[in-house]
This record gives sequence, C-alpha cells and structure tokens, in this order.
Amino acid sequence: MSSYHFNAIEKKWQDYWATEQSFKASNNSEDPKYYVLDMFPYPSGAGLHVGHPLGYIASDIYSRYKRHQGFNVLHPQGYDSFGLPAEQYAIQTGQHPAITTKDNIARYREQLDKMGFSFDWSREVRTSDPEYYRWTQWIFQQLYESWYCEAHEQAYGIAELVKVFEEEGNSGINARCDSEVVPFTAETWNNYSDERKQKVLLQYRLAYLAETEVNWCPGLGTVLANDEIVNGVSERGGFPVIRKKMLQWSMRISAYAERLLQGLETIDWTDSLKESQRNWIGKSVGASVIFKVISEDVNIAGAPIEVFTTRPDTIFGATFVTLAPEHDLVGKITTHQQRKAVAEYIEATAKRSERDRMADVKNITGVFTGAYAKHPLTEEPVPIWIGDYVLAGYGTGAVMAVPCGDQRDWDFARHFDIPITNIFEGVDISEEAHTDKEGTVIANSDFVSGMPYKEAFNAVIEKLEALGSGKRKVNYRLRDAVFSRQRYWGEPFPVYYVKGLPQMIPSEHLPLALPEVEKYLPTEDGDPPLGRADIWAWDTENNTVVPNDKVDHMTVFPLELNTMPGWAGSSWYFFRYMDAQNSGAFASEEALDYWQNVDLYIGGSEHATGHLLYSRFWVKFLYDRGFIKVDEPFKKLINQGMILGTSALVYRKKGTNTYLSAGLAKEADTDALRVDVNLVNASDELDVEALKKWQPQFQDAEFVLEDGKYVVGREVEKMSKRWFNVVNPDDICEQYGADTLRMYEMFLGPLEQAKPWNTAGITGVHSFLKKLWKLYHSGPEGSFNATDAEPTAEQLKTLHKTIKKVTEDIEAFSFNTSVSTFMIAVNELTASKCNSRAILEPLAVLISPYAPHIAEELWEKLGHQGGVSKVKYPEFKPEYLVESTKAYPISFNGKMRFTMELPMDMDKAEIEATVLADEKTQQYLEGRTPKRVIVVPGKIVNIVG
Repeated sequence: MSSYHFNAIEKKWQDYWATEQSFKASNNSEDPKYYVLDMFPYPSGAGLHVGHPLGYIASDIYSRYKRHQGFNVLHPQGYDSFGLPAEQYAIQTGQHPAITTKDNIARYREQLDKMGFSFDWSREVRTSDPEYYRWTQWIFQQLYESWYCEAHEQAYGIAELVKVFEEEGNSGINARCDSEVVPFTAETWNNYSDERKQKVLLQYRLAYLAETEVNWCPGLGTVLANDEIVNGVSERGGFPVIRKKMLQWSMRISAYAERLLQGLETIDWTDSLKESQRNWIGKSVGASVIFKVISEDVNIAGAPIEVFTTRPDTIFGATFVTLAPEHDLVGKITTHQQRKAVAEYIEATAKRSERDRMADVKNITGVFTGAYAKHPLTEEPVPIWIGDYVLAGYGTGAVMAVPCGDQRDWDFARHFDIPITNIFEGVDISEEAHTDKEGTVIANSDFVSGMPYKEAFNAVIEKLEALGSGKRKVNYRLRDAVFSRQRYWGEPFPVYYVKGLPQMIPSEHLPLALPEVEKYLPTEDGDPPLGRADIWAWDTENNTVVPNDKVDHMTVFPLELNTMPGWAGSSWYFFRYMDAQNSGAFASEEALDYWQNVDLYIGGSEHATGHLLYSRFWVKFLYDRGFIKVDEPFKKLINQGMILGTSALVYRKKGTNTYLSAGLAKEADTDALRVDVNLVNASDELDVEALKKWQPQFQDAEFVLEDGKYVVGREVEKMSKRWFNVVNPDDICEQYGADTLRMYEMFLGPLEQAKPWNTAGITGVHSFLKKLWKLYHSGPEGSFNATDAEPTAEQLKTLHKTIKKVTEDIEAFSFNTSVSTFMIAVNELTASKCNSRAILEPLAVLISPYAPHIAEELWEKLGHQGGVSKVKYPEFKPEYLVESTKAYPISFNGKMRFTMELPMDMDKAEIEATVLADEKTQQYLEGRTPKRVIVVPGKIVNIVG
C-alpha cells in the first residue's frame, strides 16, 4: 500500500527545486514578466512563528499560478537585516550584530525552505551587506547632490542650481528650500567664499543637515521616529523619550507631497491604505498670515509670526496666538515676569512625544509669554501664549487661535479666561465652538460681515495680499524625514567633514563599511557608538579610512558618526532584486527596463506611513534623475491580516498555589496565568507534569482536575513569546507537512482579515491531503492508479467547475474558498471512483500552487519529468458545465408530486406530451382530462384540473 509519506516527499522536492534552481527568473525572457514581492523580514532571534508565513504563502500561490500561465515570474526574498534588536543584543552580550544577524538569517532560511516557497534565492539581498548598502550610500549621495524645482515639480542635479546662481542669483528660483534662505544676486553669489556657498546649498539639497526637533531617547542613545514611541516611552525597552534639538541629516520628502498624493490615483492599493497616506500627507488649502510682535526692544519689534489657517474668513475672531513651546521666538519675546513659568512648561513638554501631544485632547495646558502681537487687519494687540498642542515641526509652529470657530481654541480660551469674540451670524457659542463652514454667515468682521464662508475666505486673502500681511497657500502636514540615527548597526553615511561642513566620499570608493568598535553604546561624551571607533577618519589623498590620530584637517578628516535609519535600505531593495549581483550599478538599465516595478506587493498595513511612503518618495526621486523609468514602486498592494494566537490560561486560586481547572474556576476567585500552548492538546487538556517542569512556580503546585483532566481556558490575542502562545511552523511541518500548513493558513479565512490559530483545526486539512493522495492510489492495495479511461460527464463537470472557481478565487485573492472547492472536488471524484488521467492530470496542476510538494509527486507518478511548476494551467471549458437535462418538478393544482428528468432542448409541446404520457401522471389524474397544462421550460410543469 502506498501511504502519504509527506515528510519524505517534501524533502525530496525541496532538494530538487534547490538543485535545479526551478524558480530562478531570467532577465532576458521573451515571456511576459510578473514581479511578486513580500515585504522582506527582519531576521529576529526568535525565528518565524506560524503567523509570519501567511503573506508569503499567499504570494507564493500567486507566483506559482502566474508561472503556470506562462509568465516569467520574479519572486525573490531577502532580509531587512539592520535593526535595533541585534544591536541591543550586542550591547548586552558584546557579540557583534553581524554575527547575531548571520545566525538569525540561517535560522530563517532553514524555516522558509521547509515551507516550500518558490523564491529565487539567487537574488537574495541583505541590507547589512556592504555590497548592498554601497548602493544605499550611493542613492543618499544622489539625494545630496539634488534640489527640487517647484516650477517643474522635479528634482535636478545641484550643478544646475549652481549655474543659475552664478548667472542670475536666487531671486528667480522657485525651489523647495529652507525658510531662512536669504535673497542674493549673481554677483553676491560669485563673491561668496566656498564655505558660504556650501552653507547656502545645504538649504536647497534634498538630503541636508539641519538642527531639528527630535525624539531623543537617552536610554537607547538614539533619535526615534514617532511610530517608535508609545505613551511617551520607547516601544523597545520602555525608555523615557524627550524632545530636543539636534543637528541631523534630513530628507526633503515634503517637496514631493503633492506628487505623492496624486500618485495614489494611479496605483491599485486598498482605499484604507491610500486614505492613511492622504491623511499623513495632510493637504489643506488656506492662507499664510503674518502677526508682528509688539515690543519696545528694537531687536524683536515687528518680528513676524507666520501662521497657516484653513479659515482665513474667521480672522476677525482671532483673540490670541499660540506658539509651540519649542518655537524659536519663545525665548526672545517672553517677558521677565513670565520667564520662570515658561521655562518650566518647556521642560515638561520636552518629556512628551509629538504623538502624545497631538492625541491628548483632555488636558489643557499652556503659559502666557507676557508678549503681544499686532492683528494684521485690526492692528489690535493679541496675547501670545505657548501650548503643547502646537507642534514646532508642523506648519509654522504657530496658530492663529479663533476660539469661536475651533473647539480646541475654545477650550483653551475658556480654561485661561481669554476673551471669545463671536463672528458668526445667529450662532450661539456659549457652550461650544461653531465649526461648520457650510451655511455659515460671517458677522462682526468689518468688510466681510454678511458674507458666506467661501466669499469671506477669498475676500480676506485678497486683503491680506494687498497689505503684504499674508497670501493664499497650500499646506501639507507631511514633514521632512529625519534621516540620522545615533546607533551602530546601520548604514554609515559616506560623509566626512571639512570645517564642519559635509563632503561626500567619491562614489567609486564606496562602500564605506562599518568600523569595529569596542562597545556599542554612545560614548561618555554623548557621541554615537561610531565615536568609539579608532579607525574612522577619511584620507582624501589615498581615498581610504585611516586611524583617527591621523586627522590633520588638511588631507585627513573626521567621518560622520551617525548611521542611517532602518528605512534607508528598504526604500529601494525591490530594484536590487532585479539585478542583485551587479557590481557596477544598483541594477542594470536592461534589468530595470524589463522588470520596471513590482506587480504585486504583499505585506502589513502597519507600514502605510513609513516604509511605503518613503519607498514612493525614493522612487519618484530616482525617476526624476533618470535612473529609472517608473515613478511608483508597487502597482498592486495587498495587506495580509494577522494570525492571532490562542493563549492557554490556568487559574490560580487567589492567595494559594492551587490551580483550578477551567470549569471549576468559574465559581472561584482566581488569577489567570498564561502557560505554554505547546503543553496543551487539541482538547484543551493540559499536560500537568510537563507544566511542573516548565517553570519552577508550578513545581509544587496543586492542580484540581475535572473528570481526571485539567482543562485550560482560552483567549485569542496577538501571537507573541510574551504570551507563550507562539506556534512554531517547524513543528507543524514535522507533524502534518508543509502542504498542510500552507493550505490550512489559507483555509483560516480571508487573507486581509485577522484570524485565530487553532492547531486542532489543522487535522481536517491534513485529512483532505490524504484523501487527495488516495484518489490517485485507488488500485489494488492502494497502488497508483491512473488510466486512459474516458471521464464521465459528471467527472468533467467536477473538474471544470473546480478550475473555474479556483481561478476566480486566485485572481480575487480569496484563497480560503479555493481550499473548500478542492475538498468538494476530491469528495465528488472519490465518490465517482475517478481514475481518469484526463481528470487527475489537470487536477494535480490546479492544486500545485497551494500544495506544491504533493502535486510534484503526483505529477511524477503520472509519468512526467521536469516538475509541475511550469506546466500550462488547465483550461476552463464552459461547455462541461452546461446541463443537458433538467429535473422538472411536476405539480398538480400547485402541489409538487414528483420530478422528471427531461432534456433541456425539449420545447413546450414535447414537455407537455412527455409528462402527460408518464405513468405517474396518469395515476394522479385518475382518468380525468386536465383543464390546462402550464409549462415553463427549464423550470416547472403544473397540471391544473
């Protein structure tokens, strides 16, 4: 008897695929291309759990499906291998992150190979490989050597900007640049020193150095992004985070805000993901308005406070101005009497992240600076406050507070007893602000009184522009991205410093590799870990790294101590897969032209405003500079849901070391503790003896059983080592096989939804695969049995309805319903004792994307060589689903009595004659002649009378 020995079968075909390089894609194929990509993983020390492969399985099914359809499929894999966990481990143990990362990658590769993925491993990339980050450094240099022309909405080389400066100065340049840029003529520029020119150009470059408000985490010794902070502490380690100014590398992503918005209309992403990016970019139309500081100090009198408002029509309702506590003017305008209160407030605010400040709508805090500004239209003095709900990095760091029209301003004004002027006709603002625009009529507002919102909006802007106190403006919430990290394990910047100004290492001498350091912590002086390197200076004559003691500031200069952030390497890796071994470019022009961009990208929605936005920015930049011919990286994007863990709970009676089984715990006062799910069987029964060995706290515990068993409680939550609910895919593959794992993960539910893992449910899928195997082994004593016998009409119908449904499901990424369809098909074919090769061959091809190992084995047993992975996909033939007969319900006076199977091509007269002649009809009529016979072809027959 031939049993389904899945372990041996899967090992056999995994070895075959590796040896034959079955899934190696060609860059010179005449076949149409299709590029399928997974968001590459960070190789953590814990390895993969069963939740991780969900997206990989889906992408692999689609990749295999497209190969069957004749596409040249690129389905690569690699590792986002720079990251905090390896560095934190290095800090704790002293082991170099490269060693930890290498070991972790080996573990990931072992696990991935066991699941039968059709990756092209010849193109593997690792972001921490110097041969890879050489090109990350190169792209950074191109960004540094570029500026953005707003007139043409495109990036250009910095040399073009220098040429304009030399010939015309900067007055005619419409460029995205720092707000502090000073106008100059061509003559002035040409008289500038080289040092001065470099400083000016830094204000225009797309990668630039600037003092920036950042989230500084002393405990981790680095700057954190907003999404790396939770409740005011670092997500990793829980260390306090404060706001401070630091000289940082930044990316001028804000220049691309409008194009990033418009590009969303050209790509096939989910509406929710697009909306996340739209909200993050945050386009708004309004006016830039200038309030001027009132002061007796000539140094600050008339200093402009620029605010942006989407409601210029409400300007006559502005009763105060609020600055961000970090605003540059705060220290200059605060009066002596208010200095202490302001300083204390600034210190307290520095301990809160921007995200916390934006989210906190309950607590109202702020301090009066003691200073006033002149209202641009009434010229009345308005008080200047500071409040943490205003952010220095968003907009101008100042707001025009109109409490009658903005709820947050209304709450602030009420809390601090600031006057509220009502400028809305017929509206009561005694209980809350009036925030509705439509239908609003402006009042108490000089020349715009009596005007509706839209008319007043335009009239106020025209007046401000006439007075030189404001202008119409489109604003974006999107801010420039901080690009520096004070960490060791990241890409080194290819930068050295001459007189404090950045200089690029010649690109032909890249990569600039990470140096060795004694410890991975910041230095005692507060410098990043690279400050501990003894050999970290650049020799400009020999173009090499030399010991620090050779720095002479003439030919040898200090190198940058910061490293790039985690998103640097992931912003372009999809291009490297196209030509991973190329040593002369990040990818050849031929490879880039052939593959273009990713056709299908699968990954988590948590990257919506991080990786996915930064990648789109880098691609648009590379497109501008002519390095690529596409301006979007991912045509179609699908977010897979999360597989949740099903935690196991034991119940400790309060104040004791006694544990009650779940049924008994309901009536007692207990504490629920999570235990390792691997100690629990499919019936929720706990292995008590194994638990006692698992952790010391259970060693001497008493367990009160139900019917001789300890039954655990269950709770569905995130799969995590912390909750002891992690299921290792290796164990599933060992016990049930990779094909079972693949099909079960798809069977759990729709790809994009979260669903709980339940190991008990996997047995049903495994039983299905054994039944599939048995279908092909219906000979004596379970021998293989495929004949040339003609299939029956029912068998052909089963096959073609399966082809139709599975194909529709794959195209719609509804993989869960495909698995059900396969189960139905195998049951029907087994019941009909099908052994026809005409059915079994296409069925093996059809199921191969889902269960590739068993499909390969069955295909070989069917007498074929060379594997099943590129065999032509079965063709659906609708004629096999056309019914040739119909079971007509035969009714007498509206009551159905029996059915008759009649050919579908019978006309009404033939149907009537056949039914009346039938023996059963004659029995029911009992010799009577019917008054009427109603025939609806294809539906019913009703005999009346």
